[in-house]
Amino acid sequence: MEAVDIHKDKKKKSFSPTRRIAFSFFMVILIGSILLCFSFSNNGTVIPYLDHLFIATSATCVTGLVPIVVSEQYSLIGQLIILALIQIGGLGFLTLLNMMLVAFKKKLSYTNKLIMQEALNQSSMRAIAIYIKRVIKYTAVIELTGALLLSFVFIPQFGFAKGIYYSIFHAISAFCNAGFDILGSQSLIGYQGNVLVNLVIAGLIISGGLGFIVWVDLRTSWHKYKENFKVFQLKRYISALSVHTKIVLIMTTFLIVSGMMIILALEFDNPATLGPLDWPQKVLASFFQSTTLRTAGFATVDMASLHVSTKLLMSMFMFIGGSPAGTAGGIKTVTVAIMLLYIFALIKGSDTVKVMKRSIADQVVKRSLTIAMVSFFITISGLFVLSITEEALPFIDLTFEAFSAFATVGLSASITPLLTSVGKVIIIILMYIGRIGPITMVLMFAKRYSQMKGKDISYPQSDVLIG
Repeated sequence: MEAVDIHKDKKKKSFSPTRRIAFSFFMVILIGSILLCFSFSNNGTVIPYLDHLFIATSATCVTGLVPIVVSEQYSLIGQLIILALIQIGGLGFLTLLNMMLVAFKKKLSYTNKLIMQEALNQSSMRAIAIYIKRVIKYTAVIELTGALLLSFVFIPQFGFAKGIYYSIFHAISAFCNAGFDILGSQSLIGYQGNVLVNLVIAGLIISGGLGFIVWVDLRTSWHKYKENFKVFQLKRYISALSVHTKIVLIMTTFLIVSGMMIILALEFDNPATLGPLDWPQKVLASFFQSTTLRTAGFATVDMASLHVSTKLLMSMFMFIGGSPAGTAGGIKTVTVAIMLLYIFALIKGSDTVKVMKRSIADQVVKRSLTIAMVSFFITISGLFVLSITEEALPFIDLTFEAFSAFATVGLSASITPLLTSVGKVIIIILMYIGRIGPITMVLMFAKRYSQMKGKDISYPQSDVLIG
């Protein structure tokens, strides 16, 4: 009897928080794909189960790549299932589950707190319940505000009920960085010159991509600032923010602005994208597409018609993605910032990474490098297989698709419906790994580092040639 109990304990321990998170996403995808197969979810056209699985994975992994037109294939019920998958995927199923426990004033167990610490990318388990409440509040406020603003466009165009539904759907999709739309096969190209739609969707994408920890810090710092100072000074308020928040804001601003300028320059005279537009519309479209590279696959220009150089640049920006503890994908802005700071430190001959009069722990630097290298290897491996199975498609478009899938962006050069069954499976795998990969790797390497620290065997050093 004791042996059986010991075996159960070991089995329970082996099912770590990391595996629970990965398993929760898998189960949500599986259940979602099955629900999408039923007749009540479809408009009559029968499509293969693989396409339903693809859509469920894309929605749960908040990507936005689709092999079919969602608004044409799925009924209202099917679209609502997809919307639920987007919301669950954006926040994480286990996050939502624990949100319900907090809402019903149930005490979180140590295991649940550990899972939430991992899912929300927190460095400590303290005040997890309070943090979850804030996540609920921020999500509801931002999504409802976005839906309200979008309703000023969609209600006059589609009527009250349909306009409200469209507003809510696209607000949730944008905040969760999903990139799903129900406007047809042209995404948001029909709203290319609509300033309100462009700015609201872009604002929601940025809001979700910044990460909840940034919003908490902005709010906390603001309340502390008001208590100590009567006159507002932006410089003093910014100085009160955490280093993490500052890095996120700087990197996000830099990536959006630089991406906008490069897209504008490369596509300025392209007759199939920005060419026919006037100056304000060119700037607006460039800004919007640069913002979507923070991992939300909406489009106001034809992605298939972009120059090869633009697609390559956008692939690089997509790979970076958004920021930690948010709804965005990619290797994350902070990861790239730490890598760049490490390179600058090496150039200066320093072994310590420093930023804003603070030093970054070696463990964080090692994790950043590991996440970037492993993520790049996985993406290139997927691209390699795609280049074999989809040799009829342009390589640059396959590159664009692979990076978009792993970074859970959802932008496509219109080749997703043309993929073979093997190609679709590869994209599904990339989307799944891209959604849970960074989370899994961070915890895995953090645990191994803490377990092995002080236990490593030291060997005599040996010189090797590099470069």
